[in-house]
Amino acid sequence: MSTSTDRAASSLTSALPIARGATIARWTTTGLLAGTMTLSGISFVVGPPSIVDLLHHLGYPPYLRGLIGIAKLLGVAAVIIPGFPTLREWAYAGFTLLMLAAISSHLLSGDGIRRALPAAVVLGLSLASRRLRR
Repeated sequence: MSTSTDRAASSLTSALPIARGATIARWTTTGLLAGTMTLSGISFVVGPPSIVDLLHHLGYPPYLRGLIGIAKLLGVAAVIIPGFPTLREWAYAGFTLLMLAAISSHLLSGDGIRRALPAAVVLGLSLASRRLRR
C-alpha cells in the first residue's frame, strides 16, 4: 500500500531530471548569449577594420560603434549579475531591439539573409535565455 509520503517522494524524484535539464538549458543559452555578446561588444569597442567597414556599409555613423559595444557589455553584466531582475529584463529588451535592428539593417541594405543570420541566431538565444530564466 502506497502512502502519500511515498507518492510525494516518487513525484519529487521524477521531477529532478526535468529540473536539472531546465537548469542546464537555462545556463547554456545564457552562457552562449553572454559569450557572444561579450566578444561582439569588445569587437565594437576596439573597432577592428571589419567592424568599422560593416557599420560604414550599413550607413551608421562611426560614433555609434563604441556606443553599441558599451551597451552590449553592460547588457551582459545585467544578464549575468544576480539580484537585479528589472535591470536584466531591460537588458534582454535591449538585446532584442539591437538584434532586430541588425537583422533589418542587413536585409534593407541588400546584404541578404546570409549576413542577417548571425543576428537572428543571437536573437533566438536571447529570447530562449529570457524565457528559461523566468
